[in-house]
Amino acid sequence: MERKPLASCRRWHNGLSSGRQGPRASQGCDWVDLGGPVRHVDEHFERAASHGIEHHRRLPAALAGDFGHLPQGRLRAVQAVNAQLIDTYWHVGCHIVEFEQAGQARAEYGTALIQRLAIELGLRHGKGFSRSNLVYMRLFYLRYPASAPISQKPSHQLSWSHYVELLKIEDALERGFYEQQAQAERWSVPELKRQKAAALFLRLAASQDKAGILQWAQQGQVVERPADLLREPYVFEFLKIPEPHQVSETQLETLLCDHPQPFLLELGKGFTFVGRQYRVTINGTHHRVDLVFYHRILRCFVLIDLKLGEVQHHDIGQMNLYLGYFASEENVEGDNPPIGIILSRQKDELLVEYATYGMSSQLFVQKYQLYLPDREALRRELEDTLRAAGQRSPNGLE
Repeated sequence: MERKPLASCRRWHNGLSSGRQGPRASQGCDWVDLGGPVRHVDEHFERAASHGIEHHRRLPAALAGDFGHLPQGRLRAVQAVNAQLIDTYWHVGCHIVEFEQAGQARAEYGTALIQRLAIELGLRHGKGFSRSNLVYMRLFYLRYPASAPISQKPSHQLSWSHYVELLKIEDALERGFYEQQAQAERWSVPELKRQKAAALFLRLAASQDKAGILQWAQQGQVVERPADLLREPYVFEFLKIPEPHQVSETQLETLLCDHPQPFLLELGKGFTFVGRQYRVTINGTHHRVDLVFYHRILRCFVLIDLKLGEVQHHDIGQMNLYLGYFASEENVEGDNPPIGIILSRQKDELLVEYATYGMSSQLFVQKYQLYLPDREALRRELEDTLRAAGQRSPNGLE
């Protein structure tokens, strides 16, 4: 059956071939032109915004309140420009696939086509149409076809740089998870790169069943119960500790507190730092919790203890003591029971099972590591989980 390109793609093709600017985007799949405001838009807007900020700084303090709407106006302008760029690049990909390649996934004459288009579009429309960018625009259209459901359409909340990183992920489940998570947690591009490198999806999915994995791919991580907070393992590669180097528990704690942004990124959404070496006094005896956070979504304290080696049964008993204290002495009306997480380099599953018998379900023992995980080992574990559930391998879902 012959594949017919969309009407919007035909209009795009006609406008592009004749060198005329097409109509602006209206709604649905209608395309936007490559000329006018899109050309060099980032450079022009940044210069204008920078000039506006400096002008605002020079205003008398008495007048500053009259211009409180400027940040919101700038944000709306950035969002409008970003939406136009995303739509534009999708339609460029549509043109490449539907017309230049006649609807085929690959052109018979390979990279020569992309190189020729890069030269032509660069001469006609300026920056933004390098060969590498056109490769991603083509892939953008193939990954997000017009026939996809609305829920799977590209989001204007993410920038083109976000989508370039997402398009590098071949697995549809994994790509969907990072896309949803980047929107929900408002990740910057460097944060998205870090979470990809740290294999966040594979670490989270390894502990889920098939239904949970598919739900995460469609919705991102949803935090509704204490277990939703957990990673296995936690990865602290951002500390950049040389591999043979050994650190003490105090040094590890200090390094984590000295890197608050990546540490909170690794912990996940909703964590607010409360204190370090938080003192707990019981019958005149002082104890200290390594790190205390408050989770604004679950509305509860989260206590973290760091262990360099393998966790012992008395470590678990100590954390249970802390949980009891916080539930009785620190919680106020509206707070939920506290959560305790012991982070250790090694974990004896049988010892943990016996040591936590009959204890609070809010107490968890999780592993951490100082270096990036073995992605292939995590991927094999995920594939085994899906295979055992009768689900095809993630690579087969493309």
